[in-house]
Amino acid sequence: MEINKKNIAIAIIIVIIIIAIIITNMTQTEEKEEEWIQETEVTQQAEPIEEKKIKIHITGEVVNKGIVEIAEGGRIIDAIEKAGGTTQTADLSKINLAYVLEDGQKVNIPSINDKQLENEEDYITQESGEDIIKEKSTSKKAEKKININTANEQELQNLQGIGEAMAKRIVEYRKANGKFKVIEDLKNVKGIGNAKYDKIKQNICVK
Repeated sequence: MEINKKNIAIAIIIVIIIIAIIITNMTQTEEKEEEWIQETEVTQQAEPIEEKKIKIHITGEVVNKGIVEIAEGGRIIDAIEKAGGTTQTADLSKINLAYVLEDGQKVNIPSINDKQLENEEDYITQESGEDIIKEKSTSKKAEKKININTANEQELQNLQGIGEAMAKRIVEYRKANGKFKVIEDLKNVKGIGNAKYDKIKQNICVK
């Protein structure tokens, strides 16, 4: 009898030890899982969101003329800030500081001594060269219409407000959907609304 009692006591002790071990292991596992979750959340929060950038060539009445990099969707005011601000002779009343810029555009900040232009966006272009103010519709260049069915990306960038990204989008749309039947079809391209279309419709054609 005494032997049986001892065996029972030993068995109970063994069971208690096993249960204690199981509970300890479960607790440690849960703690490790919680630590892993917390570490994952911290890592995800710490990972910076990569912001897309565009490059703008800014000249005229700014402190540091040249190429500046701003966030995609940035405005003229952002490009000015990146260029170190304006000079004392800058005339910001002639331009729209909230104008949204596209990659590859060139912006000229006018001087108070410049002749007033009819259109604020005459100070924005995709063309190269020193004279960055767009020519008027009466010029020979403006009289030559661009065939949007055959023009390449470089030629399309000669249109007011059409930057490198938009020109590429037009060409890709043309490849996917075929030639434009009428110039109004250009508005089917993402990013070309009525306002932008109205500025270039006099300078485009379809053949």
